[in-house]
Amino acid sequence: MKRIITFGTYDLLHIGHIRLLERAAKLGNHLIVGVSSDELNMSKKDRAPVYSTQDRVEIIKALKCVNEVFVEESLEKKGEYIQKFNADILVMGDDWEGKFDEFKSLCDVVYLKRTDGISTTQLIGDISERL
Repeated sequence: MKRIITFGTYDLLHIGHIRLLERAAKLGNHLIVGVSSDELNMSKKDRAPVYSTQDRVEIIKALKCVNEVFVEESLEKKGEYIQKFNADILVMGDDWEGKFDEFKSLCDVVYLKRTDGISTTQLIGDISERL
């Protein structure tokens, strides 16, 4: 069994998230998703997510391509999470190309192309402009 792990905030779930998760799931037969905690999101993006950690976890759990979800508390623990969940492949969007190569000693690392023209930051900006 090939176990795939990926990480993200998954705030304002959009088609780019769905496509990336579906393609990640096809690389194996068990997809594990780490959802960034509210605190982690504040530290890395300097803004609170629109949806709470628990809501985002529930949303990701509801996707048929996802087998397991956990809360990612720290960027520095990615290696620990890979080992804890016995991941064979770490999947990230290609905007992170090369940034997770340090984990190649623990598992394969794959960067998947993101969906052009869509991002959560862009969506939040578009929504704010309409208000």
